[in-house]
Amino acid sequence: MARFEMLDANFGTMGSTAQADILFELGMMYASGRDCDIDLVAAHKWFNIAAIKGSCRAAELRSELSASMSKIEIARALREAREWMTLH
Repeated sequence: MARFEMLDANFGTMGSTAQADILFELGMMYASGRDCDIDLVAAHKWFNIAAIKGSCRAAELRSELSASMSKIEIARALREAREWMTLH
């Protein structure tokens, strides 16, 4: 699976559906360990951002993922998502 470069200046102007799809795929990549190590914090972060952009499926998977994470991990994922949203 290709990795997505999100530093592109045009990323913020993409349609929200396209953004949500890309962000959802990043969550899936980290949740499944596809082309990387499994990282539940990163998966939660990307699912959270995709959910904010309108992906209902990302919201569902974020909720499922939360059940297997500690409160500290969830807090870290939320903080990282908030930081990413602030910068982008």
